[in-house]
Amino acid sequence: MKCKLVKGNKDNLRELCASLGARGKMNLGPIIDTVNSVISDIRENGDKAVLAYTAKFDKAELTADQMKVTQAEIDEAISEVDPELLEVMKMAAANIRAFHEMQKEEGFMMETGKNAKIGVKVRPITVAGVYVPGGTAPLPSTVLMDVIPASVAGVPRIVFCTPPRADGSIAPVILAAASLAGATEIYKVGGAQAIAAMAYGTETIPRVDKICGPGNIYVNTAKRLVYGQVDIDMFAGPSEVLIIADGSSDPEFAAADMLAQAEHDKMASAILLTTSEEFAAKVLDAVDRRSEEASRKAILEGSLANYCSIIVCDDLDTAIDFSEEIAPEHLELLLSDPEAVLAKINNAGAVFMGSWSPEPLGDYFAGPNHTLPTSGTARFFSPLNTGDFYKKMSVINYNEESLRDVYKYVAKFADSEGLTCHAASVRTRFEK
Repeated sequence: MKCKLVKGNKDNLRELCASLGARGKMNLGPIIDTVNSVISDIRENGDKAVLAYTAKFDKAELTADQMKVTQAEIDEAISEVDPELLEVMKMAAANIRAFHEMQKEEGFMMETGKNAKIGVKVRPITVAGVYVPGGTAPLPSTVLMDVIPASVAGVPRIVFCTPPRADGSIAPVILAAASLAGATEIYKVGGAQAIAAMAYGTETIPRVDKICGPGNIYVNTAKRLVYGQVDIDMFAGPSEVLIIADGSSDPEFAAADMLAQAEHDKMASAILLTTSEEFAAKVLDAVDRRSEEASRKAILEGSLANYCSIIVCDDLDTAIDFSEEIAPEHLELLLSDPEAVLAKINNAGAVFMGSWSPEPLGDYFAGPNHTLPTSGTARFFSPLNTGDFYKKMSVINYNEESLRDVYKYVAKFADSEGLTCHAASVRTRFEK
């Protein structure tokens, strides 16, 4: 099956929204039971359980003292990475760091009269946990995107976990990226067991305050189950791109960008909304031709058949309304005047402006974070950012004179709620 070409109207756009919302909504009961069992085992047995799961799932036989990556292993890995790729990673890291430096927060203090002061103090969390999966291909870009914001925020301890290969090693490019980004310690552990180990701690792996990073259904379920014990970045789902085009761009650009997203996995979504039937037909032809030549053809067949569409809309406003309802992870505006439409966009993880800002530019190099809200959660979630690694403390600093001015108001409020000890707490300072 190939990508579908349909005429867009309010009814079938709603149907498409519903089908996208259903992606990945499988029966999680057995997965939750399995992951809960892993979490309980890690909590009870620590390193012993971690090592057992590593042997079972990753086929790597390790001892406890081999879980933590040594500096010698890191140095060797860096020497094995293609020097040109290493330079590209360094440039990308510089861009990512510069962007996230702009997100630093300082807090504030304000006077409210008679020397009374209130404000907020911003502090980095103490220990951040970053997880990056192994899978069929290493993801050094994700390492940079998830570790660098924590480093910029000033987190003193950044714990990085990734599954080992069967020989007990980690892909050199992953180790190089983790070192380059600022991870302070790296552990050879993957899957739900890594999430549980970081959430509760073991003899070797420290307990963290927040866990971020992508993973499979078991990893994401584990993150949901430990949320509250630790903070997490977001609830991640299948990846997606929505493209709005008026026909002014090259149809080959749109087709290439759709396939770039669709090749992630069989549940990835790539949708094109356009007001031009001629442009839609050309993109469809290009998608079909390019998908036949792609290296991940089997994955593309699944995503193109089930979650990809080219939709001809009556007008641009219809396309914008649809985008706002979908709240896509990635939104590309292949328009002659993308700035005019950007003003109408409220719900998107990242917006790519015009023909020369393709989505992979954001994935790898531009600087903004590529860890983005999916499955419509861009309505209320934001991209991973420096602020995710801060915690904020309110500060209240009154003196005797400033409290005297307001204590009766505080007591009145407390009395109205029946909390007489609250009222007495302020009255006792002035009414003997």
